[in-house]
Amino acid sequence: MNNFNLHDFTYEIENEDSLNDTALSFDYSENGLTLSIKAEKSRPKYVRLKWSFKTEGKPYVCGDAWETSYGNLCADEFKKHADFLPWYFTAQTDSETFCLGVKTGCNSFVCFSYDESGVTAHIDCRSGSHGVSLGGRMLELCTFVFRRYPLPIFDALCKYCKELCDSPLLPKEKIYGGNNWYYAYGESSREEILSDARLQAKLADGIENPPFMVIDDGWQLLDTRGPYIPNEKYGDMKSIADEFKSLGVRPGIWIRFLENESEEVTDDMKVFRNGERKFLDPTDGRVQALIVNDINKIKSWGFELIKHDFSTHDLFGSYGCNLTFGITNDEDWHFKDETKTNAEIALDFYKLIKKACGDMLIIGCNTISHLCAGLVQINRTGGDTSGRHWETTRDNGVNTLAFRLCQNGNFYLVDADCVGILGDNIPWEKNRQWLDILSKSDTMLFTSCASLDGEKFADVRRAYFEIQKEHKIKPLDIYSNRTPYKWEINGELTEYKW
Repeated sequence: MNNFNLHDFTYEIENEDSLNDTALSFDYSENGLTLSIKAEKSRPKYVRLKWSFKTEGKPYVCGDAWETSYGNLCADEFKKHADFLPWYFTAQTDSETFCLGVKTGCNSFVCFSYDESGVTAHIDCRSGSHGVSLGGRMLELCTFVFRRYPLPIFDALCKYCKELCDSPLLPKEKIYGGNNWYYAYGESSREEILSDARLQAKLADGIENPPFMVIDDGWQLLDTRGPYIPNEKYGDMKSIADEFKSLGVRPGIWIRFLENESEEVTDDMKVFRNGERKFLDPTDGRVQALIVNDINKIKSWGFELIKHDFSTHDLFGSYGCNLTFGITNDEDWHFKDETKTNAEIALDFYKLIKKACGDMLIIGCNTISHLCAGLVQINRTGGDTSGRHWETTRDNGVNTLAFRLCQNGNFYLVDADCVGILGDNIPWEKNRQWLDILSKSDTMLFTSCASLDGEKFADVRRAYFEIQKEHKIKPLDIYSNRTPYKWEINGELTEYKW
């Protein structure tokens, strides 16, 4: 890519109609190339920029994911892994590593394809499945940033991600503790969650920074959706949060904002998609008020952390692993507000939550990585780990830790997900390793367990003390290995037997 010039490209615009009054503008600076769009009557759907050049040799290529990754991130040979690269990518040749991507918080969904003829940026500026109705508005779509580094892929990405996010939102303290999902899987109660909090308090005894206990899905009246009022197994939520605090444990709670069957929800507050009314439309003022009211209710109970879930799925009809060059399918659907792009709508949704949460911590789960940066303190960067199957934890957890650790502290605090401890489903010699690397990763560490025997208790307690420290960590064998087992931790080689 020695002959690459960020300013030397061709472009095309795809409109939904034949009115063809869409215009682009380009702003060149030392930091990158900013692309803006304007249309009076036309409804633009996609913009494509093509940089033509010839790649010498066979570089290793590494990309990102739309939202959470699903065990599929890798640094692979050029021809194997260059067809769909969301947000940014890096390629390592014999002499250097180059990175090309867009800054976080952009108003479009951007991915790249990279082949022998060059690089194409695919910019999705739709609203729902339609072209966006800008009505003469000039909209900044994205800013491209290109960098070269005399470094291997992981080290280059750590430097590069810092340049992509101007204002990361980070917790002031280490985040660790418990979450009840991977042993309870939605079947829990007031007595059980209080027992969990007591266990977390014992595990963290002697640590000045208190642990969290997050109540996951299962506390509310209906499965996986609102109304967000407690079921009879939980009862008064304020008293639970108060009990957590009396134990020295910080209370957190799970919620899914965009699926809600409350009495005040009517069909016209939902998006019409795939032939039926689906999930709540966050561009509807009544939905926004419902979200704010739910957050205020949770705050009044005394909870200090909200984990909100499923938003990419509920906004766009699928999980990121099923989406390629566009963030949603081409079926006939739209939000109430057709004047904003899908990226703007997602950004507004995250901003609404952040403003309503105030000082509360936010864990984004199934959130769009490049758009939630700066709007959540913690982001679940990978698919679910497991309390039942080690292969799921290895493939999802280790993979996202290795390939998105470069975003940790640069975009948000990375959450590579829990250490699920459910009886003897997973051999402890395996789970102990996952616990160990999380405790030394400077990311978030949550365990999910109802009880612990002597050995497991001692190991988890040791990990809780370890995570309070600062570490330097990086994966070493990421080339063609999706779950690296060789890591450099504080300057020393550590090998895991996944």
